[in-house]
Amino acid sequence: MESFELSHLLEQCRGSDQLFLEFLNVGTMSAGIYELEVGTTDPQRPHTEDEIYCVLDGRGKIRVGDEDRTLSPGSIIFVETGIEHRFHSITERLTLLVVFAPARRSRA
Repeated sequence: MESFELSHLLEQCRGSDQLFLEFLNVGTMSAGIYELEVGTTDPQRPHTEDEIYCVLDGRGKIRVGDEDRTLSPGSIIFVETGIEHRFHSITERLTLLVVFAPARRSRA
């Protein structure tokens, strides 16, 4: 068993110069914290894994394909492999739990 404390993960994420902090990577899945500040441009590109985003805190929007959705704490979004998606119109820092399946490959 592995266990994680959200407060510690957020501290690590906010203490780095990265938007994404991966805290788990096993063969079948991986998970991380993704944070975007107000006014941030989301730099991500389509992934080679399915994703689930769970909004832990903050407000904004996500565009998946050609559809926009408003996000608030508790929103859960599924994005299929290879689909263009991007967070935008962030009005409060977005803190997201992200789960990839299969595990996210290293992005060197």
